[in-house]
Amino acid sequence: MNRKQIISIALSTGLALAAGYWWGHSTATVGSELAPSGADGTAVAVDGGVEAGPPRRILYYRNPMGLNDTSPVPKKDSMGMDYIPVYEGDAPDGPQVKISLNRLQTLGVRTETAASRTMSRTIRAVGTVEASERGLYTVSPKFEGWITTLFVNTTGATVRRGQPLLAVYSPDLVTAQEEYAVAVETLKAMRDASPEARASMQSLVDGGLQRLRNWDIADADLADLRAGKGAKRALPLRSQADGVVIEMMARAGMRFMPGEALFQIADLSSVWVVANVFEQDLSLVQSGQTAAVSLAAYPGRTFTGKVTFVYPTVEPETRTARIRIELPNKDGLLKPDLYGTVEIAAGETVAAVSIPESAVLDSGTRQIVLIERGGGAFEPREVELGSRGDGYVAVLKGLAAGERVVVNGNFLIDAESNLKAALGSLGGHAAHGGTATPASESSVPEPPAPGSTAPAADEHAGH
Repeated sequence: MNRKQIISIALSTGLALAAGYWWGHSTATVGSELAPSGADGTAVAVDGGVEAGPPRRILYYRNPMGLNDTSPVPKKDSMGMDYIPVYEGDAPDGPQVKISLNRLQTLGVRTETAASRTMSRTIRAVGTVEASERGLYTVSPKFEGWITTLFVNTTGATVRRGQPLLAVYSPDLVTAQEEYAVAVETLKAMRDASPEARASMQSLVDGGLQRLRNWDIADADLADLRAGKGAKRALPLRSQADGVVIEMMARAGMRFMPGEALFQIADLSSVWVVANVFEQDLSLVQSGQTAAVSLAAYPGRTFTGKVTFVYPTVEPETRTARIRIELPNKDGLLKPDLYGTVEIAAGETVAAVSIPESAVLDSGTRQIVLIERGGGAFEPREVELGSRGDGYVAVLKGLAAGERVVVNGNFLIDAESNLKAALGSLGGHAAHGGTATPASESSVPEPPAPGSTAPAADEHAGH
């Protein structure tokens, strides 16, 4: 084989290798162009061939840790983690939180449908039973003396009007009896006296009788004086009203001074319930309103009374004002210091879309409810609330009848999810961690034009 033959063979081999390389490269390029892209940009086979899928638009990039921060361009967080792209079609219609279905069952989440209900405002308060001040009576002698006998000697004893409570001895009382007895006997002896003289003596008799009555000596105890039987060493003091002895200071043999309280008697046929009403409800409470009182001592029973007085002052520590409710107590069941709750129907009855009060998450500045979206997804929504009553609250704005709201477990959903981040994005997504901007606005980048190169993540790191 000569030199020309060797060169010819070498050239032929090189050309063959070059042609093979070119063909292989062209085939690979065509295959890449025809292969359809999935959600991650990879080719997807369809019926033994390939089909080109439409490119999906990136709406924005969200924080990889679920924080309330989005970006229109690729970005890294403080830990160096890449923000996650949110594609068109993947983003929810509004801010949402999502809990696994198994976890929802564990949390005991329960929902209820918002519906139109007849709402009536009910004022609720707590209070205690008190003896009516109009029914309090104090046994207080108007003279100095000593207690010789106690007929009623226990606190809580029931007494009747005219019943003897104690017997007392007083020198002044004995003297007053004697003077009255002498005047009565003298008047009897003056049958033949002139009218003027008899009138003068009658005036003395009447004065002596009135003096004894002023000392709370009953006419029944003065009968013996009028009959001429003479003065008694000890006379009884009687109860001036029906009631219960709520305080007893008297002791047998003790000395008492004028005005000293010996018994405190309360007429409990009618009692007061003094309740504390919050100042925001005070304008809705007026005298004459009907009040329902429930007492812990009598479960399942309700006592009905009337609001009779609204006290003019507010307690600065509790921001409450006292109201007085008067209740009849013919059976004697209502005892002083019993604790109970009060409900007062106030305001007009209206129909409104309402939800249970437990559905509301109140931050102090706004009220949020969680709307069930299915599949463990919940949408937090700000609402404007109206009147409350019977465990429900009217929703003035933000909710429509028929939507289901979480009524049990909403606080647990708050703890289990990125609810704070979702709440922060109400009204749109925050661009660059700043002002909330809807994903449809120009702050979100358009997809790269054909032939252009998308910006690299490291070029925008830290934006």
